[in-house]
Amino acid sequence: MRYLLLLSVTGFGITFEPAAGPGFVLEHSPGPDKYLAATMPGGLAVLDYNNDGRPDLFFANGAELPSFQKTGPKYWNRLYRNDGGFRFTDVTATAGLAGEGYAFGAAAADFDNDGYVDLFVPALPASKLYRNKGDGTFAETALPRTGPWTVAAGWFDYDRDGRPDLFVVNYLGWSPGNNPWCGDRAKNLRVYCHPRHFSTLPNQLLRNMGDGTFTDVSQASGLTKFPGKGMSVAFGDYDDDGYVDAFVTNDGLPNSLFRNEGNGTFTERAFAAGVALPDRGLAISSMGTDFRDYDNDGRPDVVVTALAGESFPLYRNLGKGQFQESTAQARLAPLVARRSGWGVVLADFDNDGKKDLFTANSHVNDMIRETSSDLYLLPNSIFRNQDGKSFADVTPASAALAGQAAAHRGAVAADLDGDGRLDVVVTQLGGAAEIWRNTTVNENSFVFVPAGLNATVTVGGQTNAATSAVGYSSSTSGPVHFGLGPVRGAVEALIRAPGAATATRWRGTARVR
Repeated sequence: MRYLLLLSVTGFGITFEPAAGPGFVLEHSPGPDKYLAATMPGGLAVLDYNNDGRPDLFFANGAELPSFQKTGPKYWNRLYRNDGGFRFTDVTATAGLAGEGYAFGAAAADFDNDGYVDLFVPALPASKLYRNKGDGTFAETALPRTGPWTVAAGWFDYDRDGRPDLFVVNYLGWSPGNNPWCGDRAKNLRVYCHPRHFSTLPNQLLRNMGDGTFTDVSQASGLTKFPGKGMSVAFGDYDDDGYVDAFVTNDGLPNSLFRNEGNGTFTERAFAAGVALPDRGLAISSMGTDFRDYDNDGRPDVVVTALAGESFPLYRNLGKGQFQESTAQARLAPLVARRSGWGVVLADFDNDGKKDLFTANSHVNDMIRETSSDLYLLPNSIFRNQDGKSFADVTPASAALAGQAAAHRGAVAADLDGDGRLDVVVTQLGGAAEIWRNTTVNENSFVFVPAGLNATVTVGGQTNAATSAVGYSSSTSGPVHFGLGPVRGAVEALIRAPGAATATRWRGTARVR
């Protein structure tokens, strides 16, 4: 076990303390040849693979590619079983999830509806789908060809047939053989090439046929008409028409919002909806994203992480298919101006009934200090949702001094110890995964509501989504968490599956830690 000094957030009712990590180290890190793939790993997944009620951890790491890693050991993906009390056991070998290729992230969902969560692992040059056999092991399952460079993915039932389909996010036309020299030759300063040096790629849609096979319907669905440079995907029914839509962050290009037309096809509506670009009208290095209702008005909103000077745009859903950038109104703009972010999570960390914002931070360019005042290694951030309209930075000023600056990438939130408070797991290039234990002390209650994939869940005046795609190339699977503030006793949730005429009622009890 490795013990990490993690950020302690004090005041405003949110605190985190160090916890024992599983010992996972994300081996990939920047090298002198500036292979673009080397800076892109770091996605992870939280899933209860053995149905014991405790969320387990999967980290994408992947084997080295001989074509651009000539020497050294091979690095494998890792699955850690949660044994309780922040103790984890490496079960990768038994589970059969070591993998191959250069893996970037994970997407978890029960695609065959057998009650066990399966895994898709986006990778270069070939991604993998692993079916959970229910006995602690996984079996590789055939898929149509994806890529050539898949960096993220997510599950959603786009055709409402009851079977999770796979949305595949492809990045750009880089390869080890197409790795131009970029930088300042006079200073012998080589940096990662900007995405503009590489071609766009279309995303893919793989339809679940229900017999263990998938069909590539990317062209028939219309996705191939809108190539981009995708980094992450998140899902939500933004226009409340009963069909789940997909939002994709694009690196250096306008974002994409694929509206589900309900007939097997999608139209690209990002500009029309107001989420293609920030208000200033310039494309940014959009990376991670989450698609949830931060202001408790019943409509899913969108948040995006990007590089320093680009802000972390927050798009408020106004209804009728329209968004408005609300970064400034939410007081986020000055708080994130000098930050660069990857993973991002909208979740209620103090159980007060309002979703807070966590970001995993780092610049993409490890040589950024040679050309600007921006920093490569950064501490993570947490912003408390004060009133459903604005956020306050409750990251302690001593975080960087405490040694928290790192090349952070993926981030997920989950209740790892079963105490009702959402903990955080973060990866970092070349370093050990961080486990942040939520030690917030208050009298607020909580509830976890079981719901099917893509369902909209409402408790009181709150709405949340049962979605597995979150942040940067990462995934969570399990019941939907709600902080309830002072509520006590019986709690009723309304669970509405996409397109359902009526909601299902679920009754539970508010719990206090």
